[in-house]
Amino acid sequence: MSQAPFETVIGLEVHLQLSTNTKIFCGCANVFGSAPNTNVCPVCLGLPGALPVLNHQALLSGIKVGLALNCEINSFIKFDRKNYYYPDSPKGYQISQFDFPVAKNGFVMIKTDKGPKRIGITRAHLEEDAGKLVHDNLSNCSLVDFNRTGTPLIEIVTEADMRSPLEAYDYLNTLKLTLEYLGVSDCDMEKGSLRCDANVSIRPWGQEKFGTKTELKNMNSFRAVKVALEYEVARHTQVIQSGGKIVQETLLWNDEKAMTIVMRSKEHAHDYRYFPDPDLVPFHVDYKVIDQVRAELPELPAAKLERFIKQYALSEYDAGVLVMDQSLTKFFESCVEHYSQPKKIANWFNGAVLFEMKERKLSLTELKLTPSHLVELVKAVEEGVVSNLAGKEVLTAMLDSGKTAGEIIKEKGLAQVSDDSALLAIVDEIIKQNPTVVEQIKQGKPAAAGFLVGQAMKQSGGKANPKKLNELITQRILNA
Repeated sequence: MSQAPFETVIGLEVHLQLSTNTKIFCGCANVFGSAPNTNVCPVCLGLPGALPVLNHQALLSGIKVGLALNCEINSFIKFDRKNYYYPDSPKGYQISQFDFPVAKNGFVMIKTDKGPKRIGITRAHLEEDAGKLVHDNLSNCSLVDFNRTGTPLIEIVTEADMRSPLEAYDYLNTLKLTLEYLGVSDCDMEKGSLRCDANVSIRPWGQEKFGTKTELKNMNSFRAVKVALEYEVARHTQVIQSGGKIVQETLLWNDEKAMTIVMRSKEHAHDYRYFPDPDLVPFHVDYKVIDQVRAELPELPAAKLERFIKQYALSEYDAGVLVMDQSLTKFFESCVEHYSQPKKIANWFNGAVLFEMKERKLSLTELKLTPSHLVELVKAVEEGVVSNLAGKEVLTAMLDSGKTAGEIIKEKGLAQVSDDSALLAIVDEIIKQNPTVVEQIKQGKPAAAGFLVGQAMKQSGGKANPKKLNELITQRILNA
Protein backbone atom coordinates (compact mmCIF):
# COMPACT_ATOMS: atom_id res chain seq x y z
CA MET A 1 0.00 0.00 0.00
CA SER A 2 1.51 3.34 -1.06
CA GLN A 3 2.03 6.13 1.46
CA ALA A 4 -0.45 9.03 1.47
CA PRO A 5 1.00 12.20 -0.15
CA PHE A 6 0.66 14.21 3.07
CA GLU A 7 0.94 13.64 6.79
CA THR A 8 -2.26 14.24 8.77
CA VAL A 9 -2.10 16.28 11.98
CA ILE A 10 -5.04 16.22 14.40
CA GLY A 11 -5.71 17.74 17.82
CA LEU A 12 -8.92 17.38 19.82
CA GLU A 13 -10.81 19.46 22.37
CA VAL A 14 -13.28 17.57 24.53
CA HIS A 15 -15.85 19.35 26.70
CA LEU A 16 -17.13 17.19 29.54
CA GLN A 17 -20.08 18.13 31.72
CA LEU A 18 -19.44 17.16 35.34
CA SER A 19 -22.17 15.31 37.24
CA THR A 20 -22.41 17.56 40.29
CA ASN A 21 -25.71 18.16 42.08
CA THR A 22 -25.56 21.89 41.46
CA LYS A 23 -24.00 24.20 38.90
CA ILE A 24 -20.40 25.37 39.10
CA PHE A 25 -20.96 28.88 40.51
CA CYS A 26 -24.49 28.81 41.95
CA GLY A 27 -26.95 26.55 43.75
CA CYS A 28 -29.21 25.77 40.77
CA ALA A 29 -29.86 22.08 40.08
CA ASN A 30 -27.52 20.50 37.54
CA VAL A 31 -30.02 18.19 35.81
CA PHE A 32 -30.94 17.37 32.23
CA GLY A 33 -34.43 17.47 30.75
CA SER A 34 -36.17 20.07 32.90
CA ALA A 35 -38.66 22.53 31.40
CA PRO A 36 -36.82 25.43 29.70
CA ASN A 37 -35.47 28.19 31.93
CA THR A 38 -36.56 26.60 35.21
CA ASN A 39 -33.13 25.81 36.71
CA VAL A 40 -31.88 29.40 36.69
CA CYS A 41 -31.05 32.15 39.18
CA PRO A 42 -29.53 35.67 39.18
CA VAL A 43 -26.00 34.18 39.23
CA CYS A 44 -26.23 31.93 36.16
CA LEU A 45 -28.37 34.53 34.36
CA GLY A 46 -25.66 37.13 34.95
CA LEU A 47 -27.95 39.66 36.62
CA PRO A 48 -26.28 42.78 38.10
CA GLY A 49 -24.96 42.33 41.63
CA ALA A 50 -25.07 38.53 41.64
CA LEU A 51 -21.83 36.92 42.87
CA PRO A 52 -20.52 33.47 41.88
CA VAL A 53 -19.24 30.92 44.42
CA LEU A 54 -17.15 27.93 43.27
CA ASN A 55 -18.69 24.46 43.63
CA HIS A 56 -16.17 22.48 45.71
CA GLN A 57 -17.20 19.15 44.17
CA ALA A 58 -16.59 20.49 40.66
CA LEU A 59 -13.05 21.42 41.68
CA LEU A 60 -12.40 17.96 43.16
CA SER A 61 -13.78 16.33 39.99
CA GLY A 62 -11.46 18.50 37.89
CA ILE A 63 -8.47 17.42 39.98
CA LYS A 64 -9.57 13.78 39.68
CA VAL A 65 -9.75 14.01 35.88
CA GLY A 66 -6.32 15.66 35.76
CA LEU A 67 -4.73 12.94 37.89
CA ALA A 68 -6.32 10.17 35.81
CA LEU A 69 -4.86 11.76 32.67
CA ASN A 70 -1.35 11.80 34.20
CA CYS A 71 -1.35 15.60 34.47
CA GLU A 72 0.44 18.02 36.74
CA ILE A 73 -2.12 19.61 39.10
CA ASN A 74 -1.96 23.35 39.72
CA SER A 75 -2.48 24.03 43.39
CA PHE A 76 -3.01 27.70 42.52
CA ILE A 77 -6.62 28.08 41.33
CA LYS A 78 -7.61 31.19 39.39
CA PHE A 79 -10.63 31.86 37.19
CA ASP A 80 -10.74 34.25 34.27
CA ARG A 81 -13.35 35.94 32.12
CA LYS A 82 -13.35 34.92 28.47
CA ASN A 83 -15.11 37.78 26.75
CA TYR A 84 -17.30 37.18 23.73
CA TYR A 85 -20.88 37.92 22.75
CA TYR A 86 -23.30 35.18 21.78
CA PRO A 87 -27.04 34.90 22.48
CA ASP A 88 -26.66 31.81 24.70
CA SER A 89 -24.17 33.59 27.01
CA PRO A 90 -26.21 35.92 29.26
CA LYS A 91 -23.22 37.63 30.91
CA GLY A 92 -21.40 38.47 27.67
CA TYR A 93 -18.43 36.47 28.98
CA GLN A 94 -17.67 32.93 30.13
CA ILE A 95 -15.97 32.14 33.42
CA SER A 96 -13.07 29.87 32.48
CA GLN A 97 -9.37 29.33 33.28
CA PHE A 98 -6.66 30.88 31.13
CA ASP A 99 -3.05 30.82 32.32
CA PHE A 100 -3.55 28.53 35.33
CA PRO A 101 -5.64 25.51 34.28
CA VAL A 102 -6.42 23.00 37.01
CA ALA A 103 -4.30 20.39 35.16
CA LYS A 104 -1.62 20.44 32.45
CA ASN A 105 1.12 18.40 30.72
CA GLY A 106 -0.53 14.99 30.85
CA PHE A 107 -0.97 12.10 28.44
CA VAL A 108 -3.23 9.24 27.39
CA MET A 109 -1.87 5.98 25.95
CA ILE A 110 -3.72 4.44 22.99
CA LYS A 111 -3.12 1.25 21.03
CA THR A 112 -2.20 1.43 17.36
CA ASP A 113 -1.11 -1.08 14.72
CA LYS A 114 2.46 -0.02 15.44
CA GLY A 115 2.12 -0.45 19.20
CA PRO A 116 1.26 1.88 22.12
CA LYS A 117 1.22 5.60 21.36
CA ARG A 118 1.27 8.53 23.73
CA ILE A 119 -1.21 11.35 23.09
CA GLY A 120 -0.19 14.48 24.97
CA ILE A 121 -2.70 16.44 27.05
CA THR A 122 -1.86 20.15 26.87
CA ARG A 123 -4.32 21.23 29.55
CA ALA A 124 -7.58 20.46 31.30
CA HIS A 125 -9.39 23.49 32.67
CA LEU A 126 -12.66 24.16 34.47
CA GLU A 127 -15.29 26.48 33.07
CA GLU A 128 -19.03 27.06 32.89
CA ASP A 129 -21.22 25.86 30.04
CA ALA A 130 -23.33 28.21 27.94
CA GLY A 131 -27.08 28.03 27.36
CA LYS A 132 -28.71 26.20 24.47
CA LEU A 133 -30.22 27.74 21.37
CA VAL A 134 -33.40 26.06 20.13
CA HIS A 135 -34.11 26.91 16.50
CA ASP A 136 -37.79 27.30 15.58
CA ASN A 137 -37.93 27.02 11.79
CA LEU A 138 -41.70 27.51 11.66
CA SER A 139 -41.52 30.90 13.36
CA ASN A 140 -38.14 31.72 11.80
CA CYS A 141 -36.55 32.49 15.15
CA SER A 142 -34.27 31.01 17.80
CA LEU A 143 -35.17 30.53 21.46
CA VAL A 144 -32.71 30.34 24.35
CA ASP A 145 -32.87 27.83 27.20
CA PHE A 146 -30.57 28.94 30.01
CA ASN A 147 -30.92 25.73 32.08
CA ARG A 148 -27.51 24.53 30.83
CA THR A 149 -25.87 27.89 31.63
CA GLY A 150 -23.42 27.41 34.49
CA THR A 151 -23.19 23.64 34.19
CA PRO A 152 -19.65 22.68 35.27
CA LEU A 153 -17.39 21.72 32.39
CA ILE A 154 -13.87 20.48 32.11
CA GLU A 155 -12.24 21.09 28.74
CA ILE A 156 -9.52 18.58 27.83
CA VAL A 157 -7.16 19.80 25.09
CA THR A 158 -4.68 17.48 23.40
CA GLU A 159 -1.41 18.16 21.65
CA ALA A 160 -1.55 17.80 17.86
CA ASP A 161 -0.25 14.24 18.25
CA MET A 162 -2.78 12.21 16.26
CA ARG A 163 -1.81 11.25 12.74
CA SER A 164 -5.02 9.68 11.45
CA PRO A 165 -8.78 9.83 12.04
CA LEU A 166 -8.54 6.30 13.45
CA GLU A 167 -6.08 7.45 16.13
CA ALA A 168 -8.49 10.26 17.04
CA TYR A 169 -11.32 7.73 17.28
CA ASP A 170 -9.24 5.42 19.48
CA TYR A 171 -8.18 8.32 21.71
CA LEU A 172 -11.80 9.37 22.25
CA ASN A 173 -12.87 5.85 23.18
CA THR A 174 -9.93 5.47 25.57
CA LEU A 175 -10.65 8.87 27.14
CA LYS A 176 -14.37 8.20 27.50
CA LEU A 177 -13.78 4.84 29.20
CA THR A 178 -11.36 6.46 31.65
CA LEU A 179 -13.85 9.22 32.47
CA GLU A 180 -16.65 6.67 32.97
CA TYR A 181 -14.46 4.76 35.45
CA LEU A 182 -13.93 8.00 37.38
CA GLY A 183 -17.70 8.49 37.72
CA VAL A 184 -17.44 12.26 37.16
CA SER A 185 -19.87 12.32 34.20
CA ASP A 186 -22.36 10.13 32.36
CA CYS A 187 -20.41 10.94 29.14
CA ASP A 188 -23.68 10.86 27.17
CA MET A 189 -23.11 12.55 23.80
CA GLU A 190 -26.84 12.52 23.00
CA LYS A 191 -27.48 14.72 26.06
CA GLY A 192 -24.46 16.89 25.26
CA SER A 193 -22.58 15.71 28.35
CA LEU A 194 -19.55 15.02 26.17
CA ARG A 195 -18.80 17.16 23.13
CA CYS A 196 -15.81 17.15 20.84
CA ASP A 197 -14.22 19.68 18.47
CA ALA A 198 -11.37 18.69 16.18
CA ASN A 199 -8.54 20.65 14.57
CA VAL A 200 -7.09 19.07 11.42
CA SER A 201 -4.37 19.98 8.94
CA ILE A 202 -2.01 18.23 6.54
CA ARG A 203 1.64 18.82 5.68
CA PRO A 204 4.24 17.26 3.36
CA TRP A 205 6.09 14.35 4.94
CA GLY A 206 9.18 15.51 6.80
CA GLN A 207 7.97 19.11 7.22
CA GLU A 208 7.91 20.30 10.85
CA LYS A 209 5.73 23.37 10.33
CA PHE A 210 2.00 22.66 10.63
CA GLY A 211 -0.27 23.29 7.66
CA THR A 212 -3.30 25.60 7.82
CA LYS A 213 -5.93 23.99 10.05
CA THR A 214 -9.68 23.86 10.01
CA GLU A 215 -11.82 23.32 13.10
CA LEU A 216 -14.69 20.83 13.02
CA LYS A 217 -17.80 21.15 15.21
CA ASN A 218 -21.27 19.59 15.51
CA MET A 219 -20.16 15.96 15.66
CA ASN A 220 -22.61 13.92 17.74
CA SER A 221 -20.73 10.61 17.94
CA PHE A 222 -17.18 9.28 17.84
CA ARG A 223 -18.00 7.66 14.52
CA ALA A 224 -19.04 11.10 13.20
CA VAL A 225 -15.71 12.54 14.40
CA LYS A 226 -13.82 9.84 12.49
CA VAL A 227 -15.88 10.24 9.30
CA ALA A 228 -15.72 14.06 9.43
CA LEU A 229 -11.93 13.97 9.84
CA GLU A 230 -11.59 11.54 6.94
CA TYR A 231 -13.66 13.91 4.80
CA GLU A 232 -11.58 16.95 5.76
CA VAL A 233 -8.26 15.19 5.17
CA ALA A 234 -9.45 14.18 1.70
CA ARG A 235 -10.70 17.74 1.02
CA HIS A 236 -7.43 19.34 2.19
CA THR A 237 -5.47 16.94 -0.03
CA GLN A 238 -7.63 17.65 -3.09
CA VAL A 239 -7.43 21.44 -2.61
CA ILE A 240 -3.65 21.50 -2.21
CA GLN A 241 -2.99 19.05 -5.06
CA SER A 242 -5.15 21.17 -7.38
CA GLY A 243 -3.07 24.27 -6.56
CA GLY A 244 -5.41 25.87 -4.04
CA LYS A 245 -4.87 26.97 -0.44
CA ILE A 246 -6.65 25.90 2.72
CA VAL A 247 -8.49 28.71 4.49
CA GLN A 248 -8.51 28.68 8.29
CA GLU A 249 -12.17 28.42 9.22
CA THR A 250 -14.62 26.75 11.54
CA LEU A 251 -16.75 24.06 9.89
CA LEU A 252 -19.94 22.26 10.85
CA TRP A 253 -20.29 18.57 10.07
CA ASN A 254 -23.53 17.66 8.27
CA ASP A 255 -24.09 13.99 9.06
CA GLU A 256 -26.95 13.58 6.57
CA LYS A 257 -25.00 14.99 3.63
CA ALA A 258 -21.70 13.56 4.93
CA MET A 259 -19.85 16.83 4.29
CA THR A 260 -18.55 19.91 6.08
CA ILE A 261 -20.24 23.31 5.87
CA VAL A 262 -18.57 26.64 6.62
CA MET A 263 -19.72 28.12 9.93
CA ARG A 264 -17.39 31.12 10.11
CA SER A 265 -14.03 32.29 8.82
CA LYS A 266 -11.21 32.25 11.33
CA GLU A 267 -8.37 33.91 9.46
CA HIS A 268 -7.15 35.65 12.60
CA ALA A 269 -7.10 34.40 16.18
CA HIS A 270 -10.06 35.72 18.12
CA ASP A 271 -9.12 38.08 20.94
CA TYR A 272 -11.14 36.97 23.95
CA ARG A 273 -9.51 39.64 26.17
CA TYR A 274 -9.02 37.24 29.09
CA PHE A 275 -8.63 38.88 32.49
CA PRO A 276 -8.92 37.53 36.07
CA ASP A 277 -12.48 37.34 37.32
CA PRO A 278 -12.72 39.96 40.10
CA ASP A 279 -15.63 38.15 41.77
CA LEU A 280 -13.69 34.88 42.28
CA VAL A 281 -10.66 35.30 44.51
CA PRO A 282 -7.65 33.13 43.56
CA PHE A 283 -6.69 30.52 46.18
CA HIS A 284 -4.37 27.58 46.80
CA VAL A 285 -5.48 23.97 47.15
CA ASP A 286 -3.67 22.16 49.96
CA TYR A 287 -1.46 19.40 48.58
CA LYS A 288 -3.05 17.06 51.14
CA VAL A 289 -6.36 17.49 49.30
CA ILE A 290 -4.71 16.56 45.98
CA ASP A 291 -3.06 13.52 47.60
CA GLN A 292 -6.40 12.46 49.06
CA VAL A 293 -8.07 12.66 45.63
CA ARG A 294 -5.19 10.62 44.19
CA ALA A 295 -5.61 7.98 46.90
CA GLU A 296 -9.33 7.70 46.09
CA LEU A 297 -8.86 7.14 42.36
CA PRO A 298 -10.42 3.86 41.20
CA GLU A 299 -8.47 1.21 39.33
CA LEU A 300 -8.42 2.64 35.82
CA PRO A 301 -9.07 0.66 32.61
CA ALA A 302 -5.43 0.17 31.55
CA ALA A 303 -4.41 -1.10 34.99
CA LYS A 304 -7.48 -3.33 35.23
CA LEU A 305 -6.79 -4.82 31.79
CA GLU A 306 -3.21 -5.68 32.76
CA ARG A 307 -4.36 -7.19 36.08
CA PHE A 308 -7.07 -9.32 34.46
CA ILE A 309 -4.55 -10.73 31.98
CA LYS A 310 -2.04 -11.59 34.71
CA GLN A 311 -4.33 -12.56 37.60
CA TYR A 312 -6.92 -14.54 35.65
CA ALA A 313 -4.77 -15.73 32.71
CA LEU A 314 -7.21 -14.20 30.22
CA SER A 315 -6.35 -13.29 26.66
CA GLU A 316 -6.04 -9.58 25.92
CA TYR A 317 -9.24 -9.80 23.88
CA ASP A 318 -11.27 -11.49 26.65
CA ALA A 319 -9.98 -9.08 29.28
CA GLY A 320 -10.60 -6.13 26.94
CA VAL A 321 -14.25 -7.02 26.44
CA LEU A 322 -14.80 -7.18 30.20
CA VAL A 323 -12.91 -3.96 30.95
CA MET A 324 -15.05 -1.99 28.48
CA ASP A 325 -17.93 -2.12 30.98
CA GLN A 326 -17.44 -1.59 34.73
CA SER A 327 -20.59 -3.55 35.54
CA LEU A 328 -19.13 -6.54 33.67
CA THR A 329 -15.85 -6.40 35.57
CA LYS A 330 -17.58 -6.27 38.96
CA PHE A 331 -19.96 -9.08 38.02
CA PHE A 332 -17.11 -11.16 36.58
CA GLU A 333 -14.97 -10.88 39.71
CA SER A 334 -17.96 -11.74 41.88
CA CYS A 335 -18.51 -14.87 39.77
CA VAL A 336 -14.86 -15.85 40.14
CA GLU A 337 -15.25 -15.64 43.92
CA HIS A 338 -17.95 -18.32 43.63
CA TYR A 339 -16.19 -20.43 40.98
CA SER A 340 -12.43 -20.33 40.44
CA GLN A 341 -12.55 -20.90 36.68
CA PRO A 342 -12.10 -17.34 35.30
CA LYS A 343 -11.58 -18.42 31.68
CA LYS A 344 -14.83 -20.38 31.61
CA ILE A 345 -16.70 -17.46 33.22
CA ALA A 346 -15.17 -15.04 30.70
CA ASN A 347 -16.24 -17.30 27.81
CA TRP A 348 -19.85 -17.10 28.96
CA PHE A 349 -19.68 -13.34 29.40
CA ASN A 350 -18.11 -12.69 26.03
CA GLY A 351 -20.48 -15.08 24.32
CA ALA A 352 -23.97 -15.90 25.58
CA VAL A 353 -24.35 -13.11 28.17
CA LEU A 354 -23.30 -10.29 25.80
CA PHE A 355 -25.53 -11.81 23.12
CA GLU A 356 -28.53 -11.64 25.46
CA MET A 357 -27.69 -8.04 26.41
CA LYS A 358 -27.58 -6.99 22.76
CA GLU A 359 -30.70 -8.92 21.80
CA ARG A 360 -32.72 -7.48 24.67
CA LYS A 361 -31.03 -4.05 24.48
CA LEU A 362 -30.48 -4.15 28.23
CA SER A 363 -27.53 -3.49 30.49
CA LEU A 364 -26.19 -6.26 32.70
CA THR A 365 -27.95 -4.71 35.70
CA GLU A 366 -31.25 -4.65 33.82
CA LEU A 367 -30.91 -8.34 32.93
CA LYS A 368 -31.45 -9.18 36.62
CA LEU A 369 -28.87 -11.96 36.44
CA THR A 370 -27.00 -12.73 39.66
CA PRO A 371 -23.41 -14.06 39.93
CA SER A 372 -24.55 -17.14 41.86
CA HIS A 373 -27.17 -18.01 39.22
CA LEU A 374 -24.68 -17.68 36.36
CA VAL A 375 -22.08 -19.74 38.23
CA GLU A 376 -24.67 -22.46 38.80
CA LEU A 377 -25.29 -22.61 35.05
CA VAL A 378 -21.58 -22.63 34.14
CA LYS A 379 -20.95 -25.44 36.60
CA ALA A 380 -23.85 -27.44 35.17
CA VAL A 381 -22.31 -27.21 31.70
CA GLU A 382 -18.77 -27.95 32.85
CA GLU A 383 -19.87 -30.95 34.93
CA GLY A 384 -21.82 -32.39 32.02
CA VAL A 385 -25.25 -31.93 33.55
CA VAL A 386 -26.33 -30.11 30.38
CA SER A 387 -24.64 -29.59 27.03
CA ASN A 388 -23.17 -26.22 26.06
CA LEU A 389 -25.97 -25.71 23.55
CA ALA A 390 -28.64 -26.56 26.12
CA GLY A 391 -26.87 -24.24 28.56
CA LYS A 392 -27.55 -21.27 26.28
CA GLU A 393 -31.21 -22.29 26.16
CA VAL A 394 -31.20 -22.41 29.96
CA LEU A 395 -29.67 -18.91 30.17
CA THR A 396 -32.41 -17.47 27.95
CA ALA A 397 -35.08 -19.14 30.10
CA MET A 398 -33.40 -17.88 33.28
CA LEU A 399 -33.56 -14.29 32.03
CA ASP A 400 -37.18 -14.70 30.91
CA SER A 401 -38.42 -16.29 34.14
CA GLY A 402 -35.99 -15.34 36.87
CA LYS A 403 -35.69 -19.00 37.84
CA THR A 404 -32.42 -20.78 38.62
CA ALA A 405 -30.56 -23.01 36.18
CA GLY A 406 -31.40 -26.12 38.22
CA GLU A 407 -35.11 -25.36 38.17
CA ILE A 408 -35.16 -24.83 34.41
CA ILE A 409 -33.06 -27.91 33.63
CA LYS A 410 -35.48 -30.01 35.65
CA GLU A 411 -38.64 -28.42 34.18
CA LYS A 412 -37.47 -28.72 30.58
CA GLY A 413 -35.85 -32.14 30.97
CA LEU A 414 -32.55 -30.84 29.60
CA ALA A 415 -30.23 -32.90 31.80
CA GLN A 416 -27.71 -34.91 29.83
CA VAL A 417 -27.72 -38.69 30.05
CA SER A 418 -24.35 -39.88 31.39
CA ASP A 419 -25.26 -43.34 32.65
CA ASP A 420 -23.27 -46.05 30.83
CA SER A 421 -26.12 -48.52 30.64
CA ALA A 422 -28.45 -45.90 29.14
CA LEU A 423 -25.92 -44.92 26.48
CA LEU A 424 -24.46 -48.29 25.47
CA ALA A 425 -27.51 -49.31 23.45
CA ILE A 426 -27.20 -46.14 21.37
CA VAL A 427 -23.44 -46.58 21.00
CA ASP A 428 -23.73 -50.18 19.82
CA GLU A 429 -26.38 -49.24 17.27
CA ILE A 430 -24.26 -46.38 15.86
CA ILE A 431 -21.17 -48.59 15.62
CA LYS A 432 -23.18 -51.23 13.76
CA GLN A 433 -24.50 -48.65 11.28
CA ASN A 434 -21.08 -47.14 10.45
CA PRO A 435 -18.49 -49.91 9.76
CA THR A 436 -16.33 -47.66 7.53
CA VAL A 437 -15.85 -45.07 10.28
CA VAL A 438 -15.20 -47.84 12.80
CA GLU A 439 -12.43 -49.17 10.58
CA GLN A 440 -10.83 -45.69 10.38
CA ILE A 441 -10.72 -45.51 14.17
CA LYS A 442 -9.12 -48.96 14.35
CA GLN A 443 -6.48 -47.77 11.87
CA GLY A 444 -5.38 -45.02 14.23
CA LYS A 445 -7.66 -42.16 13.28
CA PRO A 446 -9.38 -41.31 16.61
CA ALA A 447 -10.75 -38.02 15.23
CA ALA A 448 -13.22 -40.06 13.19
CA ALA A 449 -15.01 -40.82 16.45
CA GLY A 450 -16.41 -37.28 16.31
CA PHE A 451 -18.74 -38.35 13.49
CA LEU A 452 -20.08 -41.24 15.56
CA VAL A 453 -20.55 -38.97 18.57
CA GLY A 454 -22.60 -36.60 16.41
CA GLN A 455 -24.79 -39.45 15.17
CA ALA A 456 -25.30 -40.71 18.70
CA MET A 457 -26.23 -37.21 19.88
CA LYS A 458 -28.91 -37.00 17.20
CA GLN A 459 -30.31 -40.40 18.19
CA SER A 460 -30.44 -39.33 21.86
CA GLY A 461 -32.27 -36.11 21.02
CA GLY A 462 -29.27 -34.09 22.17
CA LYS A 463 -29.51 -35.35 25.75
CA ALA A 464 -26.50 -37.67 25.76
CA ASN A 465 -23.26 -36.46 27.32
CA PRO A 466 -20.89 -36.07 24.32
CA LYS A 467 -17.76 -36.63 26.43
CA LYS A 468 -19.19 -39.85 27.81
CA LEU A 469 -20.27 -40.94 24.33
CA ASN A 470 -16.75 -40.40 22.99
CA GLU A 471 -15.28 -42.50 25.80
CA LEU A 472 -17.76 -45.35 25.28
CA ILE A 473 -17.40 -45.38 21.48
CA THR A 474 -13.58 -45.46 21.66
CA GLN A 475 -13.59 -48.20 24.32
CA ARG A 476 -16.18 -50.30 22.46
CA ILE A 477 -14.25 -50.19 19.17
CA LEU A 478 -10.68 -50.56 20.44
CA ASN A 479 -11.56 -53.32 22.92
CA ALA A 480 -13.69 -55.30 20.48
